[in-house]
Amino acid sequence: MGAHNGFRRQRGVKIAFVTLGCKLNYAETSTYERDFASAGLEPVSWRDGADVFVVNTCTVTATANKKSRSEIRKLHRINPNAPIIVTGCYAQMKPEEVEAIEGVKMVVGTEDKAVLVERTLGLLGIKVAGKNGAEGRQTEGGAEGFAQGRQVDSSGQVNTAVTERSNIFGAYSSGERTRSFLKVQDGCDNFCRYCIVPYARGRSRNIPICQAVKYAQEIASKGIKEIVLTGVNTGDFGRSTGESFLDLLKALNGVDGIERYRISSIEPNLLTNDIIDWIASGTKFQPHFHIPLQVGCDELLSSMGRKYTTVEFAEKIEYIRHAMEGPGKPLVFFGIDVMAGLPGESEELFLKSYNFLEKIKPAFIHIFPYSKRPGTPAAVMPAQTSPKVKASRVARLEELSSRLHSEFIEANKGIRERVLWESREKDGTMAGYTGNYIRLSRPYEKNKVNTIEEVVI
Repeated sequence: MGAHNGFRRQRGVKIAFVTLGCKLNYAETSTYERDFASAGLEPVSWRDGADVFVVNTCTVTATANKKSRSEIRKLHRINPNAPIIVTGCYAQMKPEEVEAIEGVKMVVGTEDKAVLVERTLGLLGIKVAGKNGAEGRQTEGGAEGFAQGRQVDSSGQVNTAVTERSNIFGAYSSGERTRSFLKVQDGCDNFCRYCIVPYARGRSRNIPICQAVKYAQEIASKGIKEIVLTGVNTGDFGRSTGESFLDLLKALNGVDGIERYRISSIEPNLLTNDIIDWIASGTKFQPHFHIPLQVGCDELLSSMGRKYTTVEFAEKIEYIRHAMEGPGKPLVFFGIDVMAGLPGESEELFLKSYNFLEKIKPAFIHIFPYSKRPGTPAAVMPAQTSPKVKASRVARLEELSSRLHSEFIEANKGIRERVLWESREKDGTMAGYTGNYIRLSRPYEKNKVNTIEEVVI
């Protein structure tokens, strides 16, 4: 895209990236990589060493923080002379802790993601053409100006307040030949009592529809056939631009070259009947939904600040199935997020949640043991669940998920579906996903890669 043509191109500088956490982070890192390449740096694998490293961190659990620290230290051992730039949610929440790690030269928080490239090039001494360096430039991420990054030798207090609804770093991944993750929304206004994300990623905000369409057109120009819409709270799209999520879907549906879309992580109360009816009317959007439940009992949904009941959740699943399924049609794939061991989750309440999942029969359960996050209300609630009990409940939910997934695949047998074939596997086959997200394989044929073929499951 050439977003950094204002920089005098710098050859011979190698840059490597490490990404932890969610698909949003991967989309952001991929955008950084393209922008650094536009400025003339050479992206390489971190395993090969580099002149500078960028680490995009996660903080959703305490384990994620530990993993982020470990990755930073590993890179410093690979090349002790290479500056390490750290961004992402851990960098936002614990900037002083990150700065204290040997090798870290700059920490970039949530508000400054869109100018990470400019700040890094300045740190490397790469000159910028034009008045006062990068003044007034617009990056591929869409934020104007040259915001201040947090450098190791800087002074002053760290502002860890929740990011307001201002700039958003628009991004998309381009590392896969067949699929791209397009970030259309960031942040969250829900402040569920267990969740650190609104503090780490800020308030709900989004790119405008026109920018999302422009990105989708760029993705299509690379020959990519499928886009997954991503966000922290994707269905809240329009909060900062006054647009609607349904209008976004309709606009993207008209982009030539993109043949399939999926919606990632949409809250059940934001997946409206109007959206479902439109998708079911015959669009590029696939029968595949990733919907956070978190817990399947009303007592804990209420105590954790969730905005729906189990009855409402079950009714939403049933409405989607009624609208999109039928004789000869594929079943809808539901991926459901569930947390095990929330504060106050007795064995009785866990069984209510377990039985609710058996009732609604998702195709897959994304299971997370509850992790206490300092600063959230749930962290100081009574009746915290022990690690041993959490581990036991995770294992029981994993067994349930495996069984439900097998039942889902069995129930789809004999159905005609369309598969987007991907690259070669190690055993000489190639794999791909149906529209309803069943992974299939076939003997490898080079000319089949990145093509869609109708098959019988």
